[in-house]
Amino acid sequence: MSPLPPKKDYIGAMTPMPVKASCAISVRNLRVKYGEREILHGVNFDVPAGETMVILGGSGSGKSTLLRTLVGLERPSSGEIYIMGKEFANISEDERDELRKGIGMSFQSGALFGSMTVGENVALPLQEHTDLDPSTIEIMVRLKLDQVGLSGFENYMPAQLSGGMKKRAAIARALSMDPQVLFFDEPSAGLDPIIAAGIDELILKLKRAFKMSIVVVTHELASAFLIADRMIVLDKGVIVADATTDEMKNSTQPRVRQFLDRVPEPEVTGEIDYLQMLTGDIPPIRQ
Repeated sequence: MSPLPPKKDYIGAMTPMPVKASCAISVRNLRVKYGEREILHGVNFDVPAGETMVILGGSGSGKSTLLRTLVGLERPSSGEIYIMGKEFANISEDERDELRKGIGMSFQSGALFGSMTVGENVALPLQEHTDLDPSTIEIMVRLKLDQVGLSGFENYMPAQLSGGMKKRAAIARALSMDPQVLFFDEPSAGLDPIIAAGIDELILKLKRAFKMSIVVVTHELASAFLIADRMIVLDKGVIVADATTDEMKNSTQPRVRQFLDRVPEPEVTGEIDYLQMLTGDIPPIRQ
């Protein structure tokens, strides 16, 4: 493996980032392009085993692209992604499929199959990837639904569930294979504050109960500071901060402060400025 570039740590000093065996996820110099346009520009970070990493960033920052690349829905243009000690992007399809069995994913919309009951949705990964008999799968489905507070809802259709219940059902499906790493895409999106708080508490409960590593993409600051052990902030495909929650709160990095303090972008004064903003070619903050 080629030598690694130094980590751009805006809260600490420039430090090298060797791959750590104790980490559930290690990302090294990750770059992702769509056509000729590069979205992620040499991203580096670690998720220690058993910890929760929250990825923050505004719209267009690259956080969704990063998540899709981490779960294998996008191929990196260059760089390395180590998940549970294996280089995810450069292993065979069979090895990648096997590795994915240890990864759970809860999508922003839930992504439940509307023609299947809640129980059938949760059972699907077990039916596809294990040789368990139907009676065992039925027991496991009930256990997973109970873990997310949906005991007794296995025969309901997704259309019969509230937004929060759909999120919980999606989490139950993500848990069905007992993953070592669990990914969440905007778990609180579209929920009222009370229901969102319940999802936050569920994430904390799962972390305590199963000691799994969790990666959460969100822009909900209250949720982020509650559930995170560590946070990174993405801005235009670059990590501008990688820190604990306390360090992040006290950060003086301009883009971080703008995000945390909810400071709007300056007004766009002309057509050229507008086009530059769309393409990310203007400085992030004007004085």
